[in-house]
Amino acid sequence: MISDKAVARIAARAAKEAVATHTDASVAHAKLAAPRASVTVGSGAVRLGLTLDLPYPADLAGVSRQLQQYVSERVAHLTGMRVTEVTLAIEHLIPADGLEDRRVQ
Repeated sequence: MISDKAVARIAARAAKEAVATHTDASVAHAKLAAPRASVTVGSGAVRLGLTLDLPYPADLAGVSRQLQQYVSERVAHLTGMRVTEVTLAIEHLIPADGLEDRRVQ
């Protein structure tokens, strides 16, 4: 049996891979916080909750769907567990073009 903590680490790592793969904002990636994961495991199935930052601008709905699918498939493949749910909480949107460094004068 794989521990909840191990599954959470796998999910967080998969989310980090997915953000790097499915978004096109290399400047923002350096400023993104590492994704965090929470899991509920029972009867060979797992429910995942992910908290993460995303680069902006981006198609948030499209990127979210891709992240959920990638993380679900990756966790299922690596753990042998059925993933029944992946929820996302987007904590911050990080501007990709340095807008946060500009000031209104």
